[in-house]
Amino acid sequence: MFAKKEYDIADISLSKDGRKKIEWAWKDMPVLKMIGERFEKEKPLKGIKISCCLHVTTETANLMLTLKKGGAEVCLCASNPLSTQDDVAASLVKDFGIKVFAIKGEDNKTYYSHIQSALNHKPNITMDDGADLISTIHKNWNNIDFHIIGGTEETTTGVIRLKALKKDGNLKYPVIAVNDSMTKHMFDNRYGTGQSTIDGILRSTNILLCGKNFVVCGYGWCGKGLAQRAKGAGANVIVTEVDEIKALEAVMDGYSVMSMDEAAEIGDIFVTVTGNINVIDKRHFLKMKNGAILANSGHFNVEINIKRLKEIAKYKRNVRPFVEEYVLDGKSIYLLAEGRLINLAAAEGHPASVMDMSFSNQALACEYLVKNSNKLEKDVYTLPEELDREIASLKLKSLGIKIDKLTEEQKKYLSSWKEGT
Repeated sequence: MFAKKEYDIADISLSKDGRKKIEWAWKDMPVLKMIGERFEKEKPLKGIKISCCLHVTTETANLMLTLKKGGAEVCLCASNPLSTQDDVAASLVKDFGIKVFAIKGEDNKTYYSHIQSALNHKPNITMDDGADLISTIHKNWNNIDFHIIGGTEETTTGVIRLKALKKDGNLKYPVIAVNDSMTKHMFDNRYGTGQSTIDGILRSTNILLCGKNFVVCGYGWCGKGLAQRAKGAGANVIVTEVDEIKALEAVMDGYSVMSMDEAAEIGDIFVTVTGNINVIDKRHFLKMKNGAILANSGHFNVEINIKRLKEIAKYKRNVRPFVEEYVLDGKSIYLLAEGRLINLAAAEGHPASVMDMSFSNQALACEYLVKNSNKLEKDVYTLPEELDREIASLKLKSLGIKIDKLTEEQKKYLSSWKEGT
């Protein structure tokens, strides 16, 4: 389909620093380590080609190495133009012989050429974070000359796209929605996004959060974690929502809840985590006060209507790395990381200890697809609960935590309808 290259990265001489960072992350990924040790013995992925469209970070690198231990032939491209860690990409190529197509800051044309390069790998399994790889495959389905047994998807946005693909009757192969595993979204989305988003904002701006009006747009798992962390830093947290139940939950959690039109007038910092388009729009920009800061921690850079912001601005300029000042009549609005994922563009993404569970889900999902591909329909699946609980059990074990087990008497009681007052 496309011209073949072994890799395309920024600078292979960065590999030494990248390897150190990969090793640093590995010490906090004990569950993936245990899975990797089993994979190395059993080789459950032997002969399987896997193309991955993920954020190229230290944690992702360790997932690639785990899949390779399982016998897989792995190829990696970026799932976001600004999330690649160039030294990590260099180490994966030079030290571990993994094909990588990713450069931090790559333009849109290069981004999709890298996805196409990953397709040259002729994968049996696709692994996505945002569904750009699987979307490209489906758009070019008539040209696919290799057998795909299934795929996996890492994030909420990608799962939404895949379910839409299924609803339209166009999904061509089974996909495991890794994001729907409890050991993924309850921890990665909440604790990972909460901390890493704050990290990205602080690294890019060096502002004090105490006393600021911090507007969280969306109160899903990511929004809950972000609100919790912002409150912990001393900010006055405001939540905007379109879902009545989530809005009520935010109220019960102690946050101010209002419409975006109301929040726009008083907010100091705005962060979108909805997965939807134009959450912050032209009318909101016009209401904002001088110095308002805008950031996004949703997967795509569509949640803030940047096109409209450009139209109403007299001019813009870069004032710090990952900070653009848009000058309007009588005020300035600051956009962080071009509206892309602030936690990965301006910081390093989620801590390794939480990605340990997310990527353990990915590894086990690949093994599950190999074992069960003949039984699965063209649908979006959740990883079986027993595998989800296995990951939680391994994580507790790595932390040295023991929990109770039900006695036979308790099991009998819980399974019976006869016992009463």
